Amino acid sequence: MAKVLEGPGMELFNKWGIRTPRHVVISTSDQIESLVQSNQWMRECKMVVKAHEAIGSRFKLGLVKIDLDIDQAIATAKEILGVEVQGLVISQVIIAEMLVHEDEYYLAVKSDREGAEVLMAKFGGVEVEDNWEKISRTHVEIGEKPTDEQLESCAREAGFDGELVDKMRKFASRLYECYDNEDGQYMEINPLIISPIDGKLCALDAVIMLDGDARFRHPDWNFSFAPEFGRAYTEDEKQIMEIDSRVKGSVKLIEIPGGEVAMLPAGGGASVFYSDAVVALGGTLANYSEYSGDPPAWAVEALTDKVCSLPGIKHIIVGGAIANFTDVKATFAGIIAGFRKAKQEGKLDGVKIWVRRGGPNEAIGLESMRKLGDEGFDIHVYDRYTPLTDIVKFALKGEG
Repeated sequence: MAKVLEGPGMELFNKWGIRTPRHVVISTSDQIESLVQSNQWMRECKMVVKAHEAIGSRFKLGLVKIDLDIDQAIATAKEILGVEVQGLVISQVIIAEMLVHEDEYYLAVKSDREGAEVLMAKFGGVEVEDNWEKISRTHVEIGEKPTDEQLESCAREAGFDGELVDKMRKFASRLYECYDNEDGQYMEINPLIISPIDGKLCALDAVIMLDGDARFRHPDWNFSFAPEFGRAYTEDEKQIMEIDSRVKGSVKLIEIPGGEVAMLPAGGGASVFYSDAVVALGGTLANYSEYSGDPPAWAVEALTDKVCSLPGIKHIIVGGAIANFTDVKATFAGIIAGFRKAKQEGKLDGVKIWVRRGGPNEAIGLESMRKLGDEGFDIHVYDRYTPLTDIVKFALKGEG
């Protein structure tokens, strides 16, 4: 799952007719004055200013300020920009209109194995966690949409009555449309309020999780996903994410500073398997990465180049189980090209490479890897008959 930050999340909601507070996202203080001039509402209402980052407890950290006039909002935005918190430098701020309200509600759609579940409650905010068992739910099968009757029944069960039943039905229907069409995995609105401006329901705050691998189906996703590890993505990570968004199959990279063992496994399962083995044997990981689903050789080459560029590494593990359809020869061609490029640039001095793989064209692919030894690479190649984690033991314990 990939988390969407508040600003692009609001834009996604607006696309599907889901009301949100008026807002702007800024990344430099120079933008503020021009935005004030082009957004009259900023001169007419009180505002909320928040750090536009995936950081928990923003209010406690002083990264959320409320009930601000235009001058106070400008000063606060400038004050928050550039602040370093938990190793992350605040690079964006969101300024939104403050909607004073009395009642708060809860609405969510989340995926499960059989389809999706719609959740409603006539309470919101911090009350949700303490009253989870009181939330009303209705299930939607894969390929189906919730009916009006389903959503009305769910709303009544949650305690809504009168015109609020119809309002919740319509709003939940729009949220499901957004979830279904935008490859959503989890969309939670908390709180959902009645706007004091026009009496209509409005999503005051939300958590939006999408299928990040579905970006190729959405040319209008012009936003970056929120970092998953409490820090901004590095440039190398961003470049691999961009490649991953437009190729068949998958290439992934997350850097772990200070590690000595770099990982280049085939598939997410192998990645976890090898990572556990490295840690169990006292090694330190330099990254998480994977290539899977038969990605093109050039994408694997790009990933390999980034892995070889990790500072301070002593080992690179190229491993995987026995592939069903991923062409070992083709993907190894990408890895080999990446290795050669890295060696020419002096990146692999003193680095040992450990390979274990099986699958279509494995004999040709493994032989191509072995031949790198003739070019001065310190490489050790094993076939399907070597247990997967043995190459970790060979690397870290000097065996094999």
